[in-house]
Amino acid sequence: MSQEPEMEIVHLLRAVAVELGLHSARFAQRNGMHPTDVRALIALMDARRAGEEMTAGRLGADLGLNSAGTTALIDRLERAGHVRRTRGRLDRRTVVVEVDERAVRLGQDFFGPLIGRTVDLLARYDDRERAAIRDFLAGVRHAAADDS
Repeated sequence: MSQEPEMEIVHLLRAVAVELGLHSARFAQRNGMHPTDVRALIALMDARRAGEEMTAGRLGADLGLNSAGTTALIDRLERAGHVRRTRGRLDRRTVVVEVDERAVRLGQDFFGPLIGRTVDLLARYDDRERAAIRDFLAGVRHAAADDS
């Protein structure tokens, strides 16, 4: 039975999501982390890359955790040396959570090869095609966020 081209892409995207989830789970397992720990580190690295400060409240909201769960998560990551609590740059009364360089290196060591292969794959496409890929992935992300 033949599939519509759009559904073939939808199923392929689902398979990619599963593989990336399994890859992330392997990282978590090898490093004694919970999958939520990995999601938190990704959120913290994304905030750092964007030049934004991440409060515990914002991190918890981003991850769908309550206050107690967020505190336990940050305490666990801090004990493991993956994050630190610091004072905000703009408002010194604010406590922000920052990812530690050791956690960044740990992630780069594990995810770097996959990222490299992905960058190599993207280099095979021209600017117009990469713009279409970017637009598609942003649209899927937006569609998934609307479902929550």
